[in-house]
Amino acid sequence: MTSVVNPLHFTGQVMKFIEGTRVVTEGELQANNITHYHVTKFYREQITDGGYYDQLKYIVEPSVKEFESPGSLDTSGEHDNTVVPGLQHKYAQTGLLLVTDRCASYCRYCFRKRIVGKDSEEIAPDFAQVAQYIGRHPEMTNVLLSGGDPFVLSTAKLNKILDHLLPIAHLDSIRFGTKMMAYEPKRFKDSALPALFRRIHESGKTAIIVTHFDHIGEISVDAERKIRSLRAQGVQFLNQSVLLAKVNDDPEILAATFAKCHQVGVRPYYLFQGRPVKGASHFQVPLRRGLEITRGINQRLSGIQKTFKYIMSHYTGKIEILDLRDDGRVYMRYHQNKVPEKIGKIFSRPHVEAACWLDDLPEG
Repeated sequence: MTSVVNPLHFTGQVMKFIEGTRVVTEGELQANNITHYHVTKFYREQITDGGYYDQLKYIVEPSVKEFESPGSLDTSGEHDNTVVPGLQHKYAQTGLLLVTDRCASYCRYCFRKRIVGKDSEEIAPDFAQVAQYIGRHPEMTNVLLSGGDPFVLSTAKLNKILDHLLPIAHLDSIRFGTKMMAYEPKRFKDSALPALFRRIHESGKTAIIVTHFDHIGEISVDAERKIRSLRAQGVQFLNQSVLLAKVNDDPEILAATFAKCHQVGVRPYYLFQGRPVKGASHFQVPLRRGLEITRGINQRLSGIQKTFKYIMSHYTGKIEILDLRDDGRVYMRYHQNKVPEKIGKIFSRPHVEAACWLDDLPEG
């Protein structure tokens, strides 16, 4: 389904990193949760020919900094919110369904390094069991298919998953979280896909693709063409990006990315604060700088383009990062929380220089 190039990035015990080659053992890689290099030929050519290689290489090429990046493998409490194998129910209205542990390419900043590229037991083994749980929870109005990337699965496999979800009357929408539109847009040329989306529509539900463009250099001509085609078939599009050091920590780049998304009919949705993931925390940008960047983005966009929220997907919930004020406090509010009464509540913590995460800020 996807074309993959591995140009001798791992030969025996010699692995090529951005900073140069290094002799490593498989045990070292596993101990530091470092995934092997894996990228589609399309994406490799896109970033090489598009003029942004010096930034976009960090998304897919290994760095020796991965050995030195501390953190957690489950920063958002996914284990604690798993209700049946493969299904998370953290927020009342949303079910998050892990359908695969594979991706077309491996993002170096991935917050699911514990799963991706491995034979994970966290992937849903029984969609009938998943549907039974959802059926007993009428407050759940939407399901997000994630993983891994659901579009590495065949359309036939996706249809089998939908066989269990579409009969559930209280589901209003089916979302697909994917970076395939950046990594391998030809996946969406599959002649069987229009019928899949038509099934969703005919069941009275909305089909939503949540793309993952972190940088304008990832939005290829092929991706734009497929997005326009699918929108004409009634598919809605949202985009989420991650704020990444050395990649897109620049208001000019992110404003251009969000403006391009808006132009092609993809609504900028979340700009995620990088998570303190083991092997990937070197991508984090300090909160002070993140707020400067988001202000700079908003200064460059028209009113109708300002649809993104600057979000920290924390263990306690999705936190919108609002401001660092003259009183030296970071102001935030819960965009989502397991406790409904906390949603929308503004709170603050004393700012600490170089803080990148809520846990870096003292209470009080």
